[in-house]
Amino acid sequence: MNEEKLRQAVNNRRNTFPEHGIRVPAEVMQTFISALFLRAGLSDDHAGLMGRILTGNDLRCVFSHGTSACQQYLGLLRDGGINPRPDIKVVHEAPGALVLDGDGGLGYFPCWRGTEQLIAKAKENGSAVLTTRNHHHFGAAGNYTRLAVGHGCIGLAASNHRNPREPDQPIYSTITSSPLSIAIPTGDQPPLILDMGGSIIGFNEDDFAANPTAFFKAFGLSNVIQVLGGAVAGIYLEHCVEGPWIANQGAFIAVFDTAHLAGAGEVAMRVDQYVGEARRMQPVPGTDHAELPGGVEWSWERENRKEGIPVGDKHRALLEELATEWGVEAPFGAWEGTAF
Repeated sequence: MNEEKLRQAVNNRRNTFPEHGIRVPAEVMQTFISALFLRAGLSDDHAGLMGRILTGNDLRCVFSHGTSACQQYLGLLRDGGINPRPDIKVVHEAPGALVLDGDGGLGYFPCWRGTEQLIAKAKENGSAVLTTRNHHHFGAAGNYTRLAVGHGCIGLAASNHRNPREPDQPIYSTITSSPLSIAIPTGDQPPLILDMGGSIIGFNEDDFAANPTAFFKAFGLSNVIQVLGGAVAGIYLEHCVEGPWIANQGAFIAVFDTAHLAGAGEVAMRVDQYVGEARRMQPVPGTDHAELPGGVEWSWERENRKEGIPVGDKHRALLEELATEWGVEAPFGAWEGTAF
C-alpha cells in the first residue's frame, strides 16, 4: 500500500480533525453545552459537569464522545428515559472501596464524583476501587482515568450494559464495544492513556481461519471488560433491571497512587523516559511522527486550547439544531472569521 493510501486509512476514523469548519473557544463551547443541559432539567452542577467533560473530549478531537453526544442524551432526557435529577447514593464505603447508585441518571455523575473520592482514598491507602450501577451511559472511559492521571495516579475504568447471552447465539457475539481505559501519569511527556472499545476485531470465518490468535485476544479482552463493568458492578440487581429509567449500565473504576509504589517522582521520570524514547522511533505508516496511546490527543488538546475547538460543518449543524429545539442561543456565528 502506498504512502497516500496508508495516510487515508489512518484518517478514515471518526475522531480526526475536520476538513472544513470553524474554531470555537473551549469556554464558549462549554457554556453553550451547559446551557442546553440546564434547559433539559439538570441541576447547575450536573449541567456544568456535562459541559466540562464533553467539551474536554472535543478539545482532544475525540468527537465520538464529545458535544455531538448531546443529541442522544438530550433526546433521552426529553423523552423521559433518563432521570434529570438523580439522587446519587452511597451503597457501601470502606477505606479502599466505594459503591454508588446512579438513580437512573447519566453515568457521568456517579463516576466522576466517585473517581474524585477514589483519588482521595488512594492518596491515603495506596489504591481504591469504585463500582457504580443503575445509571445510563458514562461516556468515554478515559474521562475518569485522565482525572486520576491529573493527580499523579494510575487509573483504570471499564463499563458495560445489560445484554443477553442466549443459547442460540454464537459465542463470538460476546465481543462488544464496551469501553476500557488505563492511564499512567508522566512528567513532561504526554501521559500514556489507553482509551478504547473492546471490539478489537469482529468475527469473520476467513479472518478467524487465517489469524485465530487475534480473535481469541479480542474475545478475552471484551468479556473481561463486560464482567468488570457489569456483573461485578451490580447491573443485574433487581431494582436496576425493573426501575423506571433506562439505567442498564455500570462501571468499574480503580485508582492507584504512584507515591505508594516506586514513588511519584521515580514513576514520572521513568515513564517519561519510556514515552520519550518511543516518540523518537519510526512512526506508524501513514503518520508523520510516532506517538503512544494518548499522545495524539495530548497534542490536539494543546493546540485547540490555544486556537479553538475545530467544529466541522456537520457538527455545527447538529448543535445549532439542538439550540433551536431547546431555546438556547447558538454561539457559532461569532466565530465565522476562524473558518478553515
